[in-house]
Amino acid sequence: MTQKAPHRLTKLTLKMLPFADAGSTGLPLGQLLRLSLFQVSVGMASVMLLGTLNRVMIVELSVSAMVVAFMIALPVLIAPFRALLGFRSDTYRSAIGWKRIPYLWFGTLWQMGGLAIMPFALIVLGGDQTYGPTWAGEVLAALAFLMTGLGLHMTQTAGLALASDRADDETRPRVVALLYVMFLLGMAVSSLIIGWLLRDYAPLTLIRVVQGTAVVTVLLNIVALWKQENVRPMSKAEREQPRPKFADAWADYSAGGDAGRLLAVVFLGTMAFSMQDVLLEPYGGEIMGLSVSATTVLTALWSLGALVGFGLAAKWLKGGLSAYRMASRGLLVGVAAFSCVIFAAPVGSNALFYFGAWAIGLGGGLFAVSTLTAAMAMPVQGLAGRGLALGAWGAAQATAAGLSIALGGTIRDGVSAMAAGGAFGDVLNQPSIGYITVYNLEIALLFVTLIVLGPLVKISFLQSNHTDNGKIGLADFPT
Repeated sequence: MTQKAPHRLTKLTLKMLPFADAGSTGLPLGQLLRLSLFQVSVGMASVMLLGTLNRVMIVELSVSAMVVAFMIALPVLIAPFRALLGFRSDTYRSAIGWKRIPYLWFGTLWQMGGLAIMPFALIVLGGDQTYGPTWAGEVLAALAFLMTGLGLHMTQTAGLALASDRADDETRPRVVALLYVMFLLGMAVSSLIIGWLLRDYAPLTLIRVVQGTAVVTVLLNIVALWKQENVRPMSKAEREQPRPKFADAWADYSAGGDAGRLLAVVFLGTMAFSMQDVLLEPYGGEIMGLSVSATTVLTALWSLGALVGFGLAAKWLKGGLSAYRMASRGLLVGVAAFSCVIFAAPVGSNALFYFGAWAIGLGGGLFAVSTLTAAMAMPVQGLAGRGLALGAWGAAQATAAGLSIALGGTIRDGVSAMAAGGAFGDVLNQPSIGYITVYNLEIALLFVTLIVLGPLVKISFLQSNHTDNGKIGLADFPT
């Protein structure tokens, strides 16, 4: 009895840990937690590109907002190539048998290189001629953002594919869940740390923080990829065999029917949830009359909603709900959420507006987790490997997010200008008309997404995909 007590205590401790049963024989929990660090580095780079440097360029460096928007859009231009990157990692051949690790490593180098030159480029872009002429700052800043975006997409695609390769069918949904949460944690923690380090802005401080981020990126990813891939040495004859063409693999992948429909769902749903990204806080300030501090709470509410959505996804997957049906629930929550935001202004209810912001995060979180779970669980057939499938998911998701953010701002400005010019009459000449147009368009896109998703939901129901393979369990969610 004495010898069994420590063993029982160890098992009890593991059961109490978040995602304790996400590990498997092919991917033990310790290695999974270590591998998930690549998501922390990706979250850190995302915060740097989309948040910190955005603000520094506009406020401290007085760079034109149009130039800043162009710089931020550059990483989005790389997103469509994620499918190609994933396919290349599927078919990569090396003497020691590596497939994913080289792409994780070179993605890390691209991330580090972009962040290493970025602070000097931004300082020159802001008008400081110490390091070179202004045109050099524009060129180098564009190059830095492009390099960082390429590294971010390459690292995430190869990392997700490696995790999917090593996980079994039973644990793969829980692996998805863990990686999703690690990405959110990476964004949350890094935003707090970077914001605290840059509280007193100075050019030298910016250089130290951004290049420090580059060093941390390399350290995290080295720890993440170390001895993660099960290698099988390849002979010279195997390495010299012709590699399949991307066009053939893509045709094979899209011929499955379900794959192409899933990508359409991801693209449309992401556009529907992302158009409001740059409008929610301005809507709160301009239309709802909220203070700056009050609108800042919206981001926290959105994040909280996403985490609650993850908890609900855990419960439903545990009960055997298919990923496609869970995605439909997320879309329906989104319809209700945008309706709350629209009606908050006419009824003058800040509480309804805050609830709508929280519910947007809830619906978006459910949708993102479910579609990523479906992509990782998609069977590998023919020339199409998991790297291609996950790369295609990432390409659809990132491209849609970038396009929808740009469209949201453009549509809002255009409709508001037309209303101010009397194009819609006096009744619709309201400050909120531009925002409401975008929110209604998002609701319409959510319904279109539901229509496209319908056949997948029907197939999953007919196949009786109500098993325990996808269980996560609310007890596994990190509190």
